Amino acid sequence: MRLLVVEDEKHLAEALTEILTLNNYSVDTVYDGQQALDYLESGSVYDGVILDIMIPKIDGIGVLRTLRANKNKIPILLLTAKSEVDDKVLGLDSGADDYLTKPFAAKELLARIRTMTRREKEEHTPDLQVGNTMLSRVTYEVATEKGSLSLANKEYQLLELLFRNEGKYISSEQFMERIWGFDSESEINVVWAHLSSVRKKLENIGSDLKIKSVRNLGYTLEVINGK
Repeated sequence: MRLLVVEDEKHLAEALTEILTLNNYSVDTVYDGQQALDYLESGSVYDGVILDIMIPKIDGIGVLRTLRANKNKIPILLLTAKSEVDDKVLGLDSGADDYLTKPFAAKELLARIRTMTRREKEEHTPDLQVGNTMLSRVTYEVATEKGSLSLANKEYQLLELLFRNEGKYISSEQFMERIWGFDSESEINVVWAHLSSVRKKLENIGSDLKIKSVRNLGYTLEVINGK
């Protein structure tokens, strides 16, 4: 699962990134409202946004209102040092999914993120199916009639991209950008390693799907007839 953190306090941004990364989230971090809109309108896929209200250029409420005005329904958790009821009401009325006042405990932050993103998936994103294979966007399992297996965080994200783009090719560079993030220091071979692991899991549950690779194009899902 991939999150965008928008926080101008560098130390807090670093702490949030570390907490989320240790809990198997992929994280991109930006430090002002304009950067947030640039990232969210670039076509990159995020599962949620952790958005501070008091940020430069465009404040959090402005970012939130712009996204909702553009029909972007991405789950958003607001962070702020303000604790007054009116501030909370303003944030929620502007379209936030939840609100957390600083300082907060890491466990509470993680619980609210889980609730926010789970609610979005359950309400708006049903399971995906290609061939005889089902991908659960709630439990992160891949399944056929012969069995099911749990996917690690990035394995799930790789396979979800392939399911959602059935018939289209996705390059290694696109996987890197969408899953590991703009600023990742990981090497490109991390994509190949995760794809290899996903291939093995598909085989182990009797999936009729093959992850096909074509030079200069990338990877796509192919249904193997007669399997």
